[in-house]
Amino acid sequence: MKVVLQNLTKTFPSRNKKAGRDVVAVDDFSFEIPDGKLVGLLGPSGCGKSTTLFMICGLLKPTEGRIFFGEEDVTNLPPENRGVGVVFQNYALYPHLTVKQNIIFPLQNLKGADKLSKAEMANRANEAAKLVQIEDLLDRRPSELSGGQQQRVAIARAIVKMPRVLLLDEPLSNLDARLRMQTREEIRRIQRETGITTVFVTHDQEEAMSISDQIVVMEKGKVQQIGKPQEVYDNPSNLFVAKFLGTPPINVFDGTIKAGKLYIGEANVLDVSDISDQEVYVGIRPEGFILQENGPLCCTLTGVDVMGRDISVVSTHPNAVNVSIRSIIDAENRVDLQNSTVRFGLKPRKVLLFEKKREMRIINGKK
Repeated sequence: MKVVLQNLTKTFPSRNKKAGRDVVAVDDFSFEIPDGKLVGLLGPSGCGKSTTLFMICGLLKPTEGRIFFGEEDVTNLPPENRGVGVVFQNYALYPHLTVKQNIIFPLQNLKGADKLSKAEMANRANEAAKLVQIEDLLDRRPSELSGGQQQRVAIARAIVKMPRVLLLDEPLSNLDARLRMQTREEIRRIQRETGITTVFVTHDQEEAMSISDQIVVMEKGKVQQIGKPQEVYDNPSNLFVAKFLGTPPINVFDGTIKAGKLYIGEANVLDVSDISDQEVYVGIRPEGFILQENGPLCCTLTGVDVMGRDISVVSTHPNAVNVSIRSIIDAENRVDLQNSTVRFGLKPRKVLLFEKKREMRIINGKK
């Protein structure tokens, strides 16, 4: 089911009546979610991603704009008539019901031609439980399950009536790191097997990038960039997107372009033809550093973190915006901790330039 958001805006009345300004949670959001794809809404807390999801499912009504499921305008349609399945952050399971009863519950509310017999409901519940691999837990109650198992029950309950659209609101935030990774892989598998159009809301960029067909990066109610995860990571449209995506985060320096040369401090670190002389922000991805004995970028060494196959060199530089610079290099390299400095060359494709005033990306002289 294709989902189209057309100039979607949501404002809330200000709590400060004297100020008189409404709070704009979502500002003129337009986007088409392709049929059968998984799209991640990504951004920091308060950016409007959950508000967008609640408007899609009908829990909130847009102040302006329209919502279409396929060719059907569902903007004013109540949630129960939209054919959506929703999984919330807190699971929202009924504690007095068994797993099977929790999964069946949405089917009991079907009416008319959609109404199912008890045998059909039981069969649907068993199929949904098998899909999320909890078929041996059907007689337990939520209190007898782990957090990951409860999340699977919530997903099974959401997909049991085969919704047109599946909406996931930060479904993994209550899980530990290992379980979070496992569950997000399961969500991706389930989405591919069912082919249900899915919207996944998260503030965790690693989650969004690992399972989404497309990501939508939001900040302060506005869409900052839309695209495939790797494309957005490699080619962020502005400094906010560049800083938000990536673990460890991108390293940012104050830089200067003079006569086709990029300088960080006094060091000429890169040739940058076709870009006019100006002050810039220089973003360098952690994997963009090359350990070189005579490299142009000289940093003050503060430590080395061993990460298995890679090591993270921690350093500082007077022109760095970040408190610490993190450079990811192969563990086969050896860093002499007795030295007070460390020198790097740079990989040109991992160096991103942004104009100072608007913080927009500069590419080959274009902003």
